[in-house]
Amino acid sequence: MWLKTFATVRNSRSFTLFRTSPIRFIEKKSLLRDFRDHDVSIRLKYVQHKGVKGIRSRKGAFESISKDENDEQTFMTKDFKKEVNHDEFVNLDDRAYEELVSNVMNISPTFLTQNVFIIQPYVKWGSERNTLSTPDDQLEEAKALISSLPNWHVGHAIKIPLETLNRKALFGSGKIEELKKLIQEHKTKETLTCLFISKSTLSFAQKCFLEDTFKLPVFDRYTVVIQILRLHATSAEARLQVAMAEIPYLWAQTKDANPSQARKQGYLFTDVQRGILKTRERKLKQELERIRDHRRLLRNKRKQKNYPVIAVVGYTNAGKTSLIKALTHEQSMQPRNQLFATLDVTAHGGFLPCNLEVIYIDTVGFMSDLPTGLIECFVATLEDAMLADIILHVQDESHICKEAQRQHVVATLLSLKNSIAVNQEIPPIINVANKIDLTSSQGHRKVSKDMFYVSATERTGLKELSLEIERQILTVTGRRKITMRVQNGGPEVAWLYKNTAVKNVKADNSSAEHLLITVIIDELTMQQFKKKFLSTNYA
Repeated sequence: MWLKTFATVRNSRSFTLFRTSPIRFIEKKSLLRDFRDHDVSIRLKYVQHKGVKGIRSRKGAFESISKDENDEQTFMTKDFKKEVNHDEFVNLDDRAYEELVSNVMNISPTFLTQNVFIIQPYVKWGSERNTLSTPDDQLEEAKALISSLPNWHVGHAIKIPLETLNRKALFGSGKIEELKKLIQEHKTKETLTCLFISKSTLSFAQKCFLEDTFKLPVFDRYTVVIQILRLHATSAEARLQVAMAEIPYLWAQTKDANPSQARKQGYLFTDVQRGILKTRERKLKQELERIRDHRRLLRNKRKQKNYPVIAVVGYTNAGKTSLIKALTHEQSMQPRNQLFATLDVTAHGGFLPCNLEVIYIDTVGFMSDLPTGLIECFVATLEDAMLADIILHVQDESHICKEAQRQHVVATLLSLKNSIAVNQEIPPIINVANKIDLTSSQGHRKVSKDMFYVSATERTGLKELSLEIERQILTVTGRRKITMRVQNGGPEVAWLYKNTAVKNVKADNSSAEHLLITVIIDELTMQQFKKKFLSTNYA
């Protein structure tokens, strides 16, 4: 009877069967503790990671609503956070999924030291040629990706010219032999552990050929970025989106698989593995749709309270979080000099020079040479950027590829418009050149009238930027600045302070009983004021 009851608890996570069990004197908590102790040896065999470990019930995963618009990242209860962190509810499907990911994507624990050999392929001419950045710049970004992972080090890095990126072997036979000798030399000297081909994605055939040839695990940009995203995904919302970003890559590596072919062109997943992937994908889509619904509710609340919204977008590590901190004076924000440091879209309250309260939305950074499917997994949070009143496009002025980064962000915004806000235009964009304190000389800077040059860390140029944000917000939201003559100490004063942004108050020289109050007000609020205080004179 003990074994039967024990098995029931293990399989159901429910305590309802205790009502009919003869072992009534055993406390439920005690039995659960015994079960956890019995199962701990099994759970310790599998490595914890930052990805989503399992999809719980809809009520348990997202039953907490954020306390206010400035705390939107609070997306689940404290108890559920503890459950996820302690990995209490990992099931066999999740373990099988982790084994699947490990085999296909070479995902490994971040505490393991990796000495990486980087190869940056580039096309010398033709339609595949990258005209926005040089091979040297691409190689530097590849190094930055590897350096973003703890315990990952660049052992050696080279760039190799190619005629096309679509060959099965990727490289010619002569270059393959050169690479073999070079990798073997560095294997002996530096103990290389893996190979990073800085290409968006490698096909199954390319990856298998390179691993068989060089006898090392091979990563492409997609798998390295997934490693970084797993590391930085701390909230339930971010982990869901990262987990969803893994699914398209796994399917892509299996789509050409055909048992009837003499040579396999993809991983041959079993029916059980395919079922795991399909079930996981379906549940993730359901939860991500619930995130989108939740964010729609938050946007509706902001509209009801009439808060103007400013979305801050840009290339990864351009200084978006630092700029928001400088504009809002929010000391709790901790910017990090890392790629993809921000994965959660968070809201932060601030005030414009006219005392109008606004909300700044921090968003996930973009990066070039990544499949669109990876960015589309963050659509649930990028909607806030596309549906904002205005957009701040933050650019790293000190970066050598700043123009290429700018064009990539603009192109990404256009693609998001097509998938998110089809019937709407992109909000007005204010271009902000950040990190001017890191530029060698301001005299050599090519100044543009459409660009605001600032340093978020040194707080340089923020006044001019704030005034431009104010001008754009007042234009887009239909607000205007007017001076109203009201009775000193009357109910109008309290009403204006509650419902408008009061910019200035001074005494009326013509009447000691009246005040001149300059406010920022929209047309609807103005009509409400007229209806409530018909006898008030205003200018």
